[in-house]
Amino acid sequence: MKLLRVRKDSYHDSVFLMLATQELKASGGVREAVVAMGTDMNRDLLSGMGFGGPDLDGAGPNDLLVAVEAQDAAKAEAALDRALELVDRKKASSASGLGGSGLTRTGSLDAALSRLPKANLAVISLPGAYAAREARKALEKGLHVMLFSDNVSLEEEVDLKRRAAAKGLLVMGPDCGTAIVNGQPLCFANVVRSGGVGVAAASGTGLQEVTCLVDRYGAGISQAVGTGGRDLKNPEVGGRTMLLTIAALAADPATSVIVVISKPPAPETAKAVMDALARSGKPCVVHFLGLSDPSVLGKPAADIQIASDLEDCARRAAALSLGRAYKPVDWDLPESEISQIIDRESAGFSPSQKHLRGLYTGGTLADEALFLLQPLLGPIWSNNQTNPALVPPDPQVSREHTIVDLGDDVFTVGRPHPMIDPSTRTDRLDAEAEDPSVAVLLLDLVLGYGSHPDPAGALVPHIQAAREKAAARGGRLSVVASVTGTPSDFQGFEEQKRKLQAAGVVVMPSNSQAARLSARILQKGAAR
Repeated sequence: MKLLRVRKDSYHDSVFLMLATQELKASGGVREAVVAMGTDMNRDLLSGMGFGGPDLDGAGPNDLLVAVEAQDAAKAEAALDRALELVDRKKASSASGLGGSGLTRTGSLDAALSRLPKANLAVISLPGAYAAREARKALEKGLHVMLFSDNVSLEEEVDLKRRAAAKGLLVMGPDCGTAIVNGQPLCFANVVRSGGVGVAAASGTGLQEVTCLVDRYGAGISQAVGTGGRDLKNPEVGGRTMLLTIAALAADPATSVIVVISKPPAPETAKAVMDALARSGKPCVVHFLGLSDPSVLGKPAADIQIASDLEDCARRAAALSLGRAYKPVDWDLPESEISQIIDRESAGFSPSQKHLRGLYTGGTLADEALFLLQPLLGPIWSNNQTNPALVPPDPQVSREHTIVDLGDDVFTVGRPHPMIDPSTRTDRLDAEAEDPSVAVLLLDLVLGYGSHPDPAGALVPHIQAAREKAAARGGRLSVVASVTGTPSDFQGFEEQKRKLQAAGVVVMPSNSQAARLSARILQKGAAR
């Protein structure tokens, strides 16, 4: 039974919508649930899911949509009532403050500043249509902006960053989900030790992977700033936030090493970034994921090192910060142990098992795996592909070798991000388990603030079921993963690893090592 309710003029932020969807899906008898605003994209999504009708057609972007598919009408009605109860409870808490937290909810930026006059940063999480307007207000008040919102137009981003640059302010984003400012994690971030490494990144999980590995290698983080994905890539934006961040890190006495992470920038922006790093007077490490033409960087200055992947970036930065000699590392384990793992994992593949499936919650980690694996395995299908010919026609269906970024908009419209709600990935994992051609599953697990409290625990039953199905067909499913996190993250870094390993998952120290190991397992299986 599918039911839809529309509550007129009931706007709610994206974080509340994600949490409400997650809670609703946990209700008894509920098969699918969406709590979302009535934007064109969300209405199209719900129509495609079978919730179309006059109520949906008449909804506008300020109207709240609650859609439920349940076992029967009674359970669907109960779930809808539960969702609207959550909405009413939120409205009541907004009117009375935030309970016993000691915080007060305010209705405007001016009201918030009157209560916290020394604030210098605003975090904005609104639909893209409204986010830019609120960001402009914050800039006019002299505040730096962390723009969590996506779907902000290129024109709005350029305008915001021009305004910010004129005031010496930073606009992190749009679609900036991770930052660490003066040791305080913001949004999706990890608990890392303080130290001398300052990071400027146009990627969220790339920033998380590098900061966590820097922590693991004994160094620490001074600042970690997300710029938004278009900052370097689009020449109209021109790296404005990146260039301001580099200048700020150069002037920061707590920062001794500067790290820059991004997808390949526009050529003119790449030159500006490299020139800014050369002027910083500090040792720097740069990693542009998937850069096919290093000549766009020119000849790096003596103090600038070019890293080969995210792990290498962290190793170089930690060595510089600690005053140690840099040593490249292929594997944390001895080669003999790597060979034993490959032999064990590749034994038992059936003749039909030839393909890899990467199911990623982190977009940058998916990109890194794609760039590392394609030279080793050949063409790989992905919704993150730069080659349009290798973008799957249906993102919900894998073919041959496939790497899926499950945090992409196509998977998150009306649903929580898979780092928050693992069901997007577990549903896809269940589907991949039905494909007899799959030999290796490659997974990331991202811990930290904002992420699910037990991502490994959510995955393990589905991994076990997938392995049992492969065995019943006379084959073997190899599962390789990496965990992005630190021992201080609330999920428990070692406990998450232990749960995966107990389910037969090979857990590698980094995404890079996990990707390369999965390729070698597949290659060894094909050679048998």
